[in-house]
Amino acid sequence: MELKDLLKEMPYKWRVQSFSKFKPTAQCVAYIDARDVMSLLDRVCSPEGWQDDYKVEGSMLFAGIGIKIGDEWVWKWDTGSESNIEKEKGHSSDAFKRAGVKWGIGRFLYSLKIHTVASNEKKGQSNHPHVVDHEGKRVWDVTEYINELKGNAPKIPEEEIEEYLTCDALIAKLKEADAVPHLDNIGKKYMVDYSRLTDKEQKKVKEAKEIRKAEILGAIE
Repeated sequence: MELKDLLKEMPYKWRVQSFSKFKPTAQCVAYIDARDVMSLLDRVCSPEGWQDDYKVEGSMLFAGIGIKIGDEWVWKWDTGSESNIEKEKGHSSDAFKRAGVKWGIGRFLYSLKIHTVASNEKKGQSNHPHVVDHEGKRVWDVTEYINELKGNAPKIPEEEIEEYLTCDALIAKLKEADAVPHLDNIGKKYMVDYSRLTDKEQKKVKEAKEIRKAEILGAIE
């Protein structure tokens, strides 16, 4: 048994911690559940090498995790929320996870950044906002969505990148590069007519497109 293995990073999920009252955004935090803690204890300590216990002191529920080290049981305790019959399961689970943190389980979560994502509306007194993606569609699986935002999303095929290079963002880059291309307005997109550019202008346009391409690839990697 290597107790240091309890400190290792393990698979985790994401959930909404709060919705902003001032703008349509949500703050999301990483978490693990009680079953994740149990599974790690089984792997590191063996199923018979650990146990848990609970007690109430005043209005506080405490959970303890005992690990057998040599011939002795070593216990570490922590508390969850106030004891409440209707929420007993949730409180015991919270206290159990906090006791796990005392052993190092899930401690890495505290070093992870809070992710801010878009929501459909600001938080009011009686409404119930939800997370939405960049197209305004409701996000049902927050964990999957944030993992995609962090770079695990499918990569955009090379042949499709050219489509991104014909939008307004490219035009801005062309202006920054001081290129003066003749543009045909096609809906909301623009195409560069290379045949009407000088060699110098063509070079600047290509350089600007490479800058934009690098930005796109950087945003999706």
